[in-house]
Amino acid sequence: MNIAGFKIKLAIFDMDGVLFDTERLSKKLYVRAFMKSGYKMNDRIFNDTIGMNIRKTNEVYKDFYGEGFPFAEIRNEKVKLERDYILLKGVLLKEGLPELLEYLKKIKLKMALATSASRARTELLLDSSGIKKYFGAITCGDEIENGKPEPDIFLETSKKMKCKPGNCMVIEDSVSGITAAYRAGMLPVMVPDIVEPDGKINKMLFKKFNNLREIKNYLERSLDN
Repeated sequence: MNIAGFKIKLAIFDMDGVLFDTERLSKKLYVRAFMKSGYKMNDRIFNDTIGMNIRKTNEVYKDFYGEGFPFAEIRNEKVKLERDYILLKGVLLKEGLPELLEYLKKIKLKMALATSASRARTELLLDSSGIKKYFGAITCGDEIENGKPEPDIFLETSKKMKCKPGNCMVIEDSVSGITAAYRAGMLPVMVPDIVEPDGKINKMLFKKFNNLREIKNYLERSLDN
């Protein structure tokens, strides 16, 4: 697929905030987990860690709250609350996702998933949604040494799919994810969820869309031209 002079052979998706409407749920459940441990969650710190893997998130929280901050305890409580919620109510897909996945399948563009979430949580969400079949490779945050904003997870995913970085389009919602895609030499596409990009991030972007349906419409127009 040719997009504005770029030969795209692989679309790499982030998961939370891109495939699933889970960022707001995650924030709500973290607030409850923080309160149970006697802490008040800081909104700015939560937003800053969106897209980061567990190790990096732990570092950011302990830098803010102090070394004695019980991050593991709080995260385990949040994971338990989230699992119970998903098993009971399922997971909500982001607007336009089914149409985009089917369209990319139709035009035979390869797809992969690169998420900072753990393998266990990723499998839970994918199994609950029924969309795992679309992805030729899945790379998770607990399988990568350096998480986003470092490019490792995207480079590893492109390697799995035998696709050069310059032929990859990355669909992300987070600042750290866009930074990682840019550093990987890929085409960064943003669908903001909780956090809007600032001027620095906007300079890294190829395009910004309001939802996944807009991406599908843009790609259709690109092919027509």
